[in-house]
Amino acid sequence: MGDRLPEPHASSSPAVAASSEAEEIEVLDSEDVLPMAAEDHWKALFDQKGSCSCRQALKQEKSSWDGAEVRKQAEMFDPDNTGYISTEKFRSLLQRHGSELDPHKLEVLLALADSNSEGRICYQDFVNLMSNKRSNSFRQAILQGNRRLCSKALLEETGLSLSQRLIRHVAYETLPREIDRKWYYDSYTCCPPPWFMITITIVEVAFFLYNGVVLDRFVLQVSHPLYLKNALLYHPQLRAQAWRYLTYIFMHAGIEHLGLNVVLQLLVGVPLEMVHGAARISFVYVAGVVAGSLAVSVADMRAPVVGSSGGVYALVSAHLANIVMNWSGMKCQFKLLRMAVALICMSFEFGRAVWLRFHPSAYPPCPHPSFMAHLGGVMVGITLGVIILRNYEQRLQDQTLWWIFLSIYVIFVLFAIFWNIFAYSLLDLKLPPPP
Repeated sequence: MGDRLPEPHASSSPAVAASSEAEEIEVLDSEDVLPMAAEDHWKALFDQKGSCSCRQALKQEKSSWDGAEVRKQAEMFDPDNTGYISTEKFRSLLQRHGSELDPHKLEVLLALADSNSEGRICYQDFVNLMSNKRSNSFRQAILQGNRRLCSKALLEETGLSLSQRLIRHVAYETLPREIDRKWYYDSYTCCPPPWFMITITIVEVAFFLYNGVVLDRFVLQVSHPLYLKNALLYHPQLRAQAWRYLTYIFMHAGIEHLGLNVVLQLLVGVPLEMVHGAARISFVYVAGVVAGSLAVSVADMRAPVVGSSGGVYALVSAHLANIVMNWSGMKCQFKLLRMAVALICMSFEFGRAVWLRFHPSAYPPCPHPSFMAHLGGVMVGITLGVIILRNYEQRLQDQTLWWIFLSIYVIFVLFAIFWNIFAYSLLDLKLPPPP
C-alpha cells in the first residue's frame, strides 16, 4: 500500500505510509500540520488492536490519531493480534524514529531488544517505558540487555548546565546502576521539588528558635526546668495523647542536637527525595519517627523523648546500607571516606544521647530524654528503608520482602500500642509525675 492514510484532523501528526509487507515505515513531512508528541507517535506505531489493556492505554493518551487509523497501523505490525512485535521490526522502528526519543530512553529500548531471547517485544513493556513505569521483570531485561551496550557513561557527558550537573550528581549519589542513573537524569523535572525534607527542617528550626526565646536558652535546652512542659514532646505520663508520638520531633535537646540532625537530613534526605519522591521518603521518615517513640515506650518506659533522630537515622541507615549492598555499582566520589564521616557523626550523636540519658536530671525524678528512638529509626532504615531505596521506580507491592518487613513493622506497632495500654499498669511501674 503506497497510498497515504487519511488524516482525521487538520492538526494531526504527519501521515504514515507503509509497504505491503509491513516491514518499513515512511514518515511524510507536511508543512501545514503540527507534529504529535514523540511518545504518542510511537504508541500509535506500536499499538495492536486486540488487546484491551492497549486500547485502554491509548485512550488515556492525547493522541490525534483516530481508532480506524490506529487499527490500520496495528494490522501492519501485529497481523495476528498477539500483542507482540518482532524484534526485527522493533529495531527498524528504532532506526527510523529513534531521533524522536530522548537518547537515554532510546538506549533503554535497545537494551530491551537485545535482552529478548524470544525474538519479540511486548507492547505493555513499551507502554511501561514511555510512562516511566517499569515492572521488575522488565527491569531485569533492561539490565541484561544493557550489559551488551557500549555507550559512554553519564559521567562522561560534557557541556551540561549547572542544573544538569546537579541532577547527575544526585543520580550518582543515590543510584547504583548506570541505566537507572540515565533514566533518572532523563526524566527528572524538579516538579514537584523536594518539599518534604525542606519543610520539615524549616518547621524544626522554627520551633527550636521559639523555644530558645521562651526558655532563654539555646544550648542544652533540655536542662531547663520548664523544658518538659511543652505540649509537643513525648512524656510517659501523657502517652495517651497520641499526637506526641509524632510531634516530639519538633523539640530538640539543644542546638548541638538540632544542628547534626538538620545537616544529616538535608545532605541525605533531600537527594533521596529528589530520586525516590516525597511519598516514599516521607514514609520512611515518619515510620522511623513513630518506631522511635514506640521503642522508647516499650524499652525505656520512664523516659521522655525529643528530637528528629528517629526519622533521620531511618533515612541515613537505609542510604548507608544501600551503598554497602551495592558497593561496586555506587560511583559516588570518596564513598568510603564519606561513609566513615557519616558513621562518626551518627556515633557522636548517639553517644551524646546516651550520656544525656544517664546524666543527673534537671527535673527529678523524671530522667533526661531517652536514646532508644535512634535505634528504632535504624531498624526501620535497614528494613523498610532499604527495600524502598533498592527498588527505584518499581512497584513496592510486587516485592515479597516489602510485605514481609511491612508486616513486621505493623505487628511491632500493634504490640507497642497494646503494651502502652496494659503493660504499665500490669508491671505497677512508678512513673515520674506529669510536667
